[in-house]
Order: sequence, then C-alpha cells, then structure tokens
Amino acid sequence: MEISVKILYNIIHQTVIIYLFWHSLSTTENQNKNFQLQFFYIDFWEKTMAATIIDGFEIARQVREEVANKTAELKTKGINPCLAVILVGENPASVSYVTGKQKALAEVGMLDKSIKLPESTTEEELLNLIDELNKDDSVHGILVQLPLPKHINEQKVILAISPDKDVDGFHPVSVGNLVIGNKSYLPCTPHGIIVLLKKMGIETDGKNAVVIGRSNIVGKPVALLLTRRECNATVTICHTGTKNLAEITKQADILIAAVGKPQTVTADMVKPGAAVIDVGVNRIPDETKKSGFRLVGDVDFEAVKEIASFITPVPRGVGPMTIAMLMQNTLEAAMEKLEK
Repeated sequence: MEISVKILYNIIHQTVIIYLFWHSLSTTENQNKNFQLQFFYIDFWEKTMAATIIDGFEIARQVREEVANKTAELKTKGINPCLAVILVGENPASVSYVTGKQKALAEVGMLDKSIKLPESTTEEELLNLIDELNKDDSVHGILVQLPLPKHINEQKVILAISPDKDVDGFHPVSVGNLVIGNKSYLPCTPHGIIVLLKKMGIETDGKNAVVIGRSNIVGKPVALLLTRRECNATVTICHTGTKNLAEITKQADILIAAVGKPQTVTADMVKPGAAVIDVGVNRIPDETKKSGFRLVGDVDFEAVKEIASFITPVPRGVGPMTIAMLMQNTLEAAMEKLEK
C-alpha cells in the first residue's frame, strides 16, 4: 500500500510541476507568479514527503512463513530440516544472536541442534565436533557463532565446515561460487538486503548503488549481488581510503551503510529520493533504557528519513532479515538432500 501511495504522490507531483511550467509561459506576469509558486511548491513537497520506513521485521516474518510452509511439505517426504548452531563461550551478544536463531527454528518447524561449549574449548575439540556434524546426515546446516575465543583460529573453523552445509555462506567455496555466479548459499545479511529491495519494489536495474564498507560479511558480498544480472546495478564500494565520500554517496540511488560507526551517513551525504539501507548495529549509552544503552545504525536516521524515499530503521530493519535468510538457506540445504 505504501508503495502505491508513493507512486501516486510522485505522479501528482510531476503533473503539478508540468502544469505550473507550461502555464508560466503564457505571459510575463504569469511567469513571475508561477515561478514563485513553483519554488514554494517544491519546498513544501520536499518538507512533507518523508521516506517510507522499510519494516524488515514484517518482511522477515513473511519469509519465515514461506519457509515454514515449505518445511512442512518437506516433512511429508521424510526430511526434517536441521540446523546445528555452535556457541563457544558466553559472549552476551553471541548468546542473544543464538537465542534469536533458536526462536526462528522453532517458528519454522525445523530441528534445532544447538550446541553450547565452554570458553575453554580447544580448537581441536571444536574442529572434531564440526567433523562429526559434517558426517551426520540428519544435520543439513552448520553455523559456528562468531566471534570465537582468541585461542581459536576462525579461518580454520570456517574451512572445516563442509560447503554443502555452509548455510552462513562464509566458506571460500561458497564465496567463490558467489563471485562467478554459480549456485551457492548466499551470505545471509547481503541476501536479506536484496530481498528487502525486491519486496519494497525498489528498482535496481541501471541504478547507481554505493556500498560503504568492504567487509567479507556484508560489504563485498552485497556489492557482488547488486552487480548480478537480476539486480544489474552499477556499484561503487567506499571504505577508509575513499576521498570525498559525500561526493560519491550523493550520486547513489541506493545507499548501503555497513561500517559499524554511528552517524557515518548524514543528511548532506544523501541524494534526495535515494533508498538508504542501514546495516550498522551500534550500542550507545542511554540512561533512560533498562539496559543502559540503545541501538542505532550507521545512518542519522531522523535527518536522512526527510530526504530519502526509503530507509531501514535500526532495530527492525536489516537485522531480522539475517536470521530469516539463514532459515531459507537451511531449507535449501535440506531440499538439496531430497534432490540427491
């Protein structure tokens, strides 16, 4: 409904501008009056047309509902999708993320094989566990919650997971398939961003997309996905070495911020009418909150929403999509077994 209303508003907006322009050509007196009216109207339009807020929480719910329906169908064929989530230690953020994944697994009707290990777990013990899960045909996906304790090499752990069960999309084989466009499990957050754009009807074909951040988890993979034919965007990646960042971001029809620093994107950096996707999740002190902090993104939300056409909030924006796409990947892993 929001998309339809915005399209209608844009049609009305363009119609009024065209009428005022042609009417102003009739006489010199009309020119002066109508030019003044045009400036007043454009100023009024820009001040009243705030962005459509992209409800990632609702879109993620829709994705999970679709996954739940397909999971139920798969169960009738004797396959119960199963995800093994491994948590090492008691990192509060990691515990919270794993709890969210467990809730999603229960919601979509998948088997939850969560394994919690103490901080003292050795690298060898963890690698042996992953090997066991790789060989377990009842397990379709394996996810090791990052970050790991410092004494464990994360790259060794990622490499140990079978590409067939790499539902996080982090294994080099998965990354390589992403680069060359082969079928693979797509990284959850970048895939979730693409789904958000599609669900909201945000055009990507031929558009300028700017990604701020070059991480292996979000920045690089989302840039690759945007360049695929099904998106067909022209992509620029910005990072700490980028000069005149604002000049580049102001050219973006689609602006994705994935830096992990509050207020990275301010209103003066955004092209009017751009779609702004905020991937950042930052904790800042807030004495009014029971937790003592509140979550904000990388974007100055209140200011930018007055300029953008679409914007994701933090929380309830990109975050919920990450877990939803993890459920999607686990389902696909189980379906692969059915096809074999």
